[in-house]
Amino acid sequence: MSSILMSGVSGFVGQNLSRHLKEKGHDIISLIRHAHAGNSVGDISWDNMAALKTMRLDAFVHLAGKAHDLKNTSDPEEYFTVNTGLTSKLFDSFLQGTASTFIFFSSVKAATDSVEGVLTEDITPQPKTPYGESKCRAEAYILGRQLPTGKRVFILRPCMIHGPGNKGNLNLLYQVVKKGIPYPLAAFDNKRSFLSIANLNFVVESILANPALPGGIYNLADDEPLSTNQLIKLLATVSGRKARLWKLSPVVIKAIASIGDILHLPLNNERLKKLTENFVVSNQKVKQALNISLMPVSAREGLTQTIKSFSTE
Repeated sequence: MSSILMSGVSGFVGQNLSRHLKEKGHDIISLIRHAHAGNSVGDISWDNMAALKTMRLDAFVHLAGKAHDLKNTSDPEEYFTVNTGLTSKLFDSFLQGTASTFIFFSSVKAATDSVEGVLTEDITPQPKTPYGESKCRAEAYILGRQLPTGKRVFILRPCMIHGPGNKGNLNLLYQVVKKGIPYPLAAFDNKRSFLSIANLNFVVESILANPALPGGIYNLADDEPLSTNQLIKLLATVSGRKARLWKLSPVVIKAIASIGDILHLPLNNERLKKLTENFVVSNQKVKQALNISLMPVSAREGLTQTIKSFSTE
């Protein structure tokens, strides 16, 4: 049984991953923001990280961070304080401690905000947003430090993560389909990669179970990219509805999104980009490292499980 320090346990990924690793026999110690009476015995707060020096740990899994704000209302500096600063602090503790494995959850946005073709790990990072740049700087800090013998580091760049109970654009699209509202963006033709929480759990567990697996930067994605139109059709099929796809003028839609930026409407340029951009991510490097030809869960299987969960909420 491995002893794993995990930050961000209360988030969607953290809740799922910690539960999965516990089921596999690992001991999870939560790194929490503030200590209070409701914490579990053994939890460590960011203010008390000195305690890590006396703990026998096998791995760090760093999930905590400030997520991308689709409404663009966040203070840019906050991204760097949390995503870069806290990562640097935790990585320094890892270098000084007993743990042999450090797993940092970065983002594909640390590499780029737009993709021509297929995104691979050998791209020269060119993030365009404070979120992406803060993750990129955290990566640079990790890669710039001397790694002691016997330690390995994994920088994981997941694309859009989904799974049962997850909120976000998928849930928003589900509500549109469920209410019979036509999807007005069908004129945009795109392909986008997704990541099932089941596949994410599988990769992390595989890393922890195989000490010989080489560290490095790895993209995380399901095998099959889908267009938003395909996603709408899948949403309709799973929820027993008819897909209503409207091909309204992209010029009109973009004008509405620009107004949404000003009035903070549900459709703004950031959300329009999320729904209509091409963002295909290669997962070949991680599959080659794990010696597998396919991820355990297909994109459609994972998305179907996610969509079904919406109807029970």
